[in-house]
Amino acid sequence: MNKLTKEAIELLKQLISKQSFSSEEDETALLIKQWFSTHDIKFESQNHNIWAKNKHFDASKPTILLNSHHDTVKPNKAYTRDPFKPEVIDGKLYGLGSNDAGGCLVSLMALFAYFYEQENLNYNLVIVASAEEESSGQNGLNSMLSVIPNIDVAIVGEPTLMQLAVAEKGLLVLDCTAHGKAGHAAHGLGDNSIYKAMEAIEWFRTFKFPKVSDTLGEIKMTVTQVNAGTQHNVIPAECSFVVDIRITDAYTNAEVLAIVKENVYVEVKERSLRLNSSSIPVEHPLVKAGVSLGRETYGSPTLSDQAALSCPSLKLGPGDSHRSHTADEFIYVNEIEEGIEIYVDLLNRVIV
Repeated sequence: MNKLTKEAIELLKQLISKQSFSSEEDETALLIKQWFSTHDIKFESQNHNIWAKNKHFDASKPTILLNSHHDTVKPNKAYTRDPFKPEVIDGKLYGLGSNDAGGCLVSLMALFAYFYEQENLNYNLVIVASAEEESSGQNGLNSMLSVIPNIDVAIVGEPTLMQLAVAEKGLLVLDCTAHGKAGHAAHGLGDNSIYKAMEAIEWFRTFKFPKVSDTLGEIKMTVTQVNAGTQHNVIPAECSFVVDIRITDAYTNAEVLAIVKENVYVEVKERSLRLNSSSIPVEHPLVKAGVSLGRETYGSPTLSDQAALSCPSLKLGPGDSHRSHTADEFIYVNEIEEGIEIYVDLLNRVIV
């Protein structure tokens, strides 16, 4: 365990040192392949996704997916450190992707290596180090589900302070357009599309969906972009705006879209319906094992690769979600050490 933990932390430092923006993960993919090879783990890859199954995989047994991603967002302008220079200062490992989600990924890789050669497990293990999570790209985990064996339940590595995120909000992004008629502002002629958009925006601001999730609470709708007009004296014929909707397990994305279209009198186009909410029953053995280890359950407002999965899934990993996408991103080294220990203790209570 100690050896695997040290090797995992060293791998994270190497991953930080390589640029791995979404769809540009070739260098980090190579590092992950080399790590698996060093540990005599047979792996396969596709489109920067690297996956493996435990040595004594048995198709008659249920399978647990271990997943986290090795792509990152681009560093923001507020960075004061080199985002690609891994440095440990006062117990903090700094670097882009250290917290989201490099610490989770290397911890899950250490977990997989720990159980890789064990026989007579109650579950198979499959690990996927996935690409394009940050961009919800077409060549990420979603593209691997037809490639890897059938999955019964998943642990998705995202920073949760090693608490149990038993549900996760989905995402629906809407491009809306209010249509009016152009005219001269001085004459008051025309049909102002901005006013029509304002009516719809007010509905998005105030509407409450009747069903409230026990774990995730209410659906949250936020207008995040507005665009209209070309000059001060022309009534605009079109006003477009974007709505970010975080959806709970009380509704599907399609159901929410239908309710929106019934209530607003603007053109509504969805970008995707596939990023649905996800969850795992609190009575599932993985959750019960986590609770027995003193972990708490909660509902997560952030989106992850769980959205690609149709099976029950648990979000769990070292690091803190509040540090994700921030300047001078970091993870505490002892969070990784503790994370690997908890991961192993969790699976020892379920698969051995």
